[in-house]
Amino acid sequence: MGFLAHSWEYTTPAPDFCVMYEECGKNPTVEGSLIPAIVPCKDYSQARGVVGKHYQLLKQVCPMLDRGEGQTKACCSQSQLLSLKSSLMLSQAVLLRCPSCAYNFAHIHCITTCSPEQSQVINITRTTMVNVSNTEKEAVVGYQAYISTSFSDASFKSCRNVRIPATGGYAIATMCGRYGATLCTAQRWLDFQGDSSNGLAPLDIDFRLISPEQAAGVPPGMIPYAGLALGCNETTPDGDKECSCQDCVESCPVVPPLDPPPGPFMIGDMDGAVVICLIVLSLLSLLYLGFLVAEFIHKRFKDKVTGMDKNANELDHNQKVNPKDVTWTDRASLVTQDFLGSLFQTWGRVMATHPLKVIAVCLLVVVALATGLMNIELTTDPVQLWSAPNSRARREKEFHDVHFSPFYRTNQLILTAPGRHGHVYDSLLFGKTNFSGLISKDLIMQLLELQQRIQATEFWSDELNNTATLKDVCYAPLNPKNPSLTDCAVNGLTQYFQNSVDNLNAKANMTELGVTKEVDWRDHFIYCVNSPLSFKDITALGLSCMADYGGPVFPFLAVGGYENEDFTTAEAFILTFSLNNYPRTNPKFKVVEQWESRFLQIVQQYQNDPTTNFTFAYMAERSLEDEINRTTMEDIPIFMISYGVIFIYIAVALGEYSSFKRILVDSKILVGLGGILVVGCSVLASMGFYAWIGLPSSLVILQVVPFLVLAVGADNIFIFVLEYQRDVRQPGEQREEQIGRVLGRVAPSMLLCSLSESVCFFLGALSTMPAVKSFALYAALAVLMDFVLQMTAFVALLSLDARRQDANRCEVLCCCSVKIPRPSTPSQGVLLPFMRKYYAPVLLHPVSRIAVVGVPTYFITTRGFNFSSVMGMNAVCSSVGCDQFSLTQKIQYATEYPERSYMAIPASSWVDDFIDWLNPRSKCCRIYTSGPNKGKFCPATESALKCLKPCMPFPNDGVLRPSVEEFNRFLPNFLNNRPDLQCPKGGLGAYDTAVVRDSQTGEILASRFMAYHTPLSNSQEYTAALLRARELANNITEGMRKSQVTSHDFEVFPYTVTYVYYEQYVNIVYEGLVNISLCLLPTFVVCCILLGLDLRSGLLNLFTIVMITVDTVGVMTLWGIDYNAVSLINLVTAVGISVEFVSHMTRCFALSILPTKVQRAKEATANMGSAVFAGVAMTNLPGIIVLAFAKAQLIQIFFFRLNLVITLLGMAHGLIFLPVLLSFFGPGVNKAVLLRLQSKKAVETKQNSSKVSYDNFAFESIRDPPSTESSVLPPNHSDLTAPDKQDEDGVTKTISSTHI
Repeated sequence: MGFLAHSWEYTTPAPDFCVMYEECGKNPTVEGSLIPAIVPCKDYSQARGVVGKHYQLLKQVCPMLDRGEGQTKACCSQSQLLSLKSSLMLSQAVLLRCPSCAYNFAHIHCITTCSPEQSQVINITRTTMVNVSNTEKEAVVGYQAYISTSFSDASFKSCRNVRIPATGGYAIATMCGRYGATLCTAQRWLDFQGDSSNGLAPLDIDFRLISPEQAAGVPPGMIPYAGLALGCNETTPDGDKECSCQDCVESCPVVPPLDPPPGPFMIGDMDGAVVICLIVLSLLSLLYLGFLVAEFIHKRFKDKVTGMDKNANELDHNQKVNPKDVTWTDRASLVTQDFLGSLFQTWGRVMATHPLKVIAVCLLVVVALATGLMNIELTTDPVQLWSAPNSRARREKEFHDVHFSPFYRTNQLILTAPGRHGHVYDSLLFGKTNFSGLISKDLIMQLLELQQRIQATEFWSDELNNTATLKDVCYAPLNPKNPSLTDCAVNGLTQYFQNSVDNLNAKANMTELGVTKEVDWRDHFIYCVNSPLSFKDITALGLSCMADYGGPVFPFLAVGGYENEDFTTAEAFILTFSLNNYPRTNPKFKVVEQWESRFLQIVQQYQNDPTTNFTFAYMAERSLEDEINRTTMEDIPIFMISYGVIFIYIAVALGEYSSFKRILVDSKILVGLGGILVVGCSVLASMGFYAWIGLPSSLVILQVVPFLVLAVGADNIFIFVLEYQRDVRQPGEQREEQIGRVLGRVAPSMLLCSLSESVCFFLGALSTMPAVKSFALYAALAVLMDFVLQMTAFVALLSLDARRQDANRCEVLCCCSVKIPRPSTPSQGVLLPFMRKYYAPVLLHPVSRIAVVGVPTYFITTRGFNFSSVMGMNAVCSSVGCDQFSLTQKIQYATEYPERSYMAIPASSWVDDFIDWLNPRSKCCRIYTSGPNKGKFCPATESALKCLKPCMPFPNDGVLRPSVEEFNRFLPNFLNNRPDLQCPKGGLGAYDTAVVRDSQTGEILASRFMAYHTPLSNSQEYTAALLRARELANNITEGMRKSQVTSHDFEVFPYTVTYVYYEQYVNIVYEGLVNISLCLLPTFVVCCILLGLDLRSGLLNLFTIVMITVDTVGVMTLWGIDYNAVSLINLVTAVGISVEFVSHMTRCFALSILPTKVQRAKEATANMGSAVFAGVAMTNLPGIIVLAFAKAQLIQIFFFRLNLVITLLGMAHGLIFLPVLLSFFGPGVNKAVLLRLQSKKAVETKQNSSKVSYDNFAFESIRDPPSTESSVLPPNHSDLTAPDKQDEDGVTKTISSTHI
């Protein structure tokens, strides 16, 4: 046999003359062909007439050459027709869904192979001598084919939009070599068909596409073929229908253009929202100014009648009250305060009398509840944390996971090599190409080494009772039942070389257009990233681009950091290991998590290797949970430091220091520690209780609830301890009685805040978000327990500390005492005098008061649709004969508007590929006609001699649809048929898990169709994509329910792994408004009730808290804090903390009986504001600032930033805005109090014949004598004592002490 190819002498073309005829065996010049490269023999002779079987075969393979039996001539033998048929089957397997495209494609090759005018179209350029049956013949191994551009362009146009449903891409991408679908042209398309190096073409064909302008350059006698090419929207001569809309734009119905998206709300040239806000602000400002003017005119008018002070408040020192002026709300308020004061005074006296017993009982209760922590369940699964069990996304996820198993797990590395210089590679085939510094052989070798290390990892598994490897848990789409290591889906650049070092090192000399150069891995890489579905490249290397597991590796899965699909300039390698996912109850779930742990260990070790050239990021499927757990553990010291700082502050700040020698006596270290322990015990009791009843906790609860309860508890501790320190024990009064009397004054305020917060959180538990719900329940009970323990254990602890201090014993060193007695007059410290003398007068100055106010996604079908009926298939598919508005076709329409639908690639359709797989024109579905399997399904890999019968006959109307029996018979074969070169439509890997059938009846219980979203980068886009996908699915459902083969409960819904996380954003605004409203409601109701139905105080209280919450949301936007479930938890917390800043001040103002609102606001600011500042603001701020050093972004953003904002805004509103607001709009003095005080004064005047003034009495002074240290007097005291002298602003100068 001769192997030397040579040029063939020119022969004059003539009609009805052939230049080739019959087969000359395999092409000796082609190596590594994927199919037998059978070439024709050179034979210049007249075209032969075809009759009988020859004619029937020609009519089947090349119907366009049929001129009727007896009238038809051809230049090909029956054996050539059989080879052509076999060759066409390979391409037609992906083109058959568009009959006119398949017809045109066959037309091209029929003309060059069989046309009776072959000599006028074909110009042989190379031949070689071969031995055929001991006869030397000249085989054609290369020729020129002259084709008119009108025919070639029309043929290409009919095929360019044909889809491959399994990948969502275009069929033309597999038939255009290195150019792919984007850069493919008619010339490039045909050049690839004629390139013998692609492994499919048996010889080289140089397609010369001749336009009318180029006709002069055609060799004499040659006539470029200009036959009729069908449009994709035309029927074929065989009767096949036009292509579907998905494969042919011209077939698409006229769809009305979408309405343009609504533009931004504008008023004129300005943002409408800004304009409205400015108008509202202007109106409010005008109303406020109007109010000030009206008030000024009113007071000026009344000034002529009554005396006015410098703050324009009426002066009526006698404040005579007519009993008829006392309203029922005044009486209700008086009764409420009497009842609460008496109750807590008695309670405090009892607790202080038996401190040890009380502490012991409290400890027993706390321990009993805390033992439930042994059964505590911590929820770390993000799905269970942020998605409600009955939410739509959760239900859809469970449906998907039950029927299709959970979404496979992704373990990924992204490797870069910054600082490396790129180079320009002058490729023989592709020209000069820029390569980045990353795409280099040495780094690819290192990548392969890392990949192989990961693939080779082994570990002992107790669940398997065996050594586990990657193959035990990997996702193996083409061999899921018994995978080997090479069956595992590992996607990366090295897969273009089948993970082989030899392939990466391969080199070969290649000649192209007379130029010989060496080709290497770079040429193969360039080819594969542009044609990833190729089984053989066009270089002399002859390597496949397919991964070793049998699937394609698309370039976006292998590299990143490129622009405009210029993959050789990529700046990142992507290496992805896909693992099977399992329910958490499945033993293999632990195995896959173990493998991921080993994966992370190997990667971390590799990263720490100083010889590593890569800088990379990595993640495993378990990384999110691991990160939450890791950062929580790493940040525990930060939280401990934070709590330690708070403890030190409380212990130091609570002390009253009069002498250096009495520091250890007057300090409150044990009291501060006790307060911290009370908070801790309340949290432990709350968590233990819920653990007893089976309510799971979370790490968010462990981090947030103690912080919240500490903020609330510390405030109450400061108010109670400072009030006790400022109080002077009355003559003959026991210590326990004094503690009870002080508690009677402050406990109602503590109850007001604690009850408001607790009810607030209990109502917050109505949230549908699991994390918010569990947090609210834990916080509500913890706040309630904190109040209970403060009223019991802390009162007892303070009683014990008071005993120690009275005995002048040192703290900690209780056996030591000092001789310096306790001063009779407590020190006022720094904060209280500052508040009284400077801050309150300046804040409430008339001028100051005015200034202050002011990814892939599945479309899943449920049970109830008859896919096996013709109507059912047409309602789903998108190929020939399908409904124009079928399921997959509607998804196709959506992809035409990606900016609106967020859909990028149409859905893969198992129905379409199943129909194509059944087509008798392909080799995919045949029946054994002999042997032991006779009558059974025959795969494409079997010899044609064993399987002479196709599964289905050719349809009469060109629309192939199986009967119900055929559908149910062959569908399992399709789903388990491994795709290969002979049958690329096999369903294994792409669809074997996409269809769930009833094992008894064969009914399809669920199926899925995979499409792709556009790239999504933020929560807004993910949420919008979810909403658009649901709209599309609802439209599909409504359309399919109209079919006669659909039950009323059938549904189509979209699902992707991210929906369950981002569904919270769909309703989070509504959810947040509801939750915050439910939290705000009790702050109003409880305040009104505990202040005796004081509606005005309740409204002002509510208004200030609302302002704090609204301002917090505004600052979140400015500081880049996203609004999500975590921030919603913090906003609910903000309401609770705001209560502490606001409610104490409101109550103190409401209970004051000073004659003017300004005086009462000053008193509340000085006395209660100092305690709130020290107890809430100064307790929170040191601990919050420490959180700035936390490593976790979650802690830094949602705890440091947000809690800092909440504290600062709460302090600003509580200590600046609220006093001014009360001075303008606060409630008047309770006249029932004044009436009782007036009556008592009259009786005392009569009895003592002496006048007693009462310029500044606390609310409780209606019943009790005022103490000398506070304007808020204890209940149940029978004497009236004159207050201290008022200053010029009407604020009583009292003797008190403070903590600073």
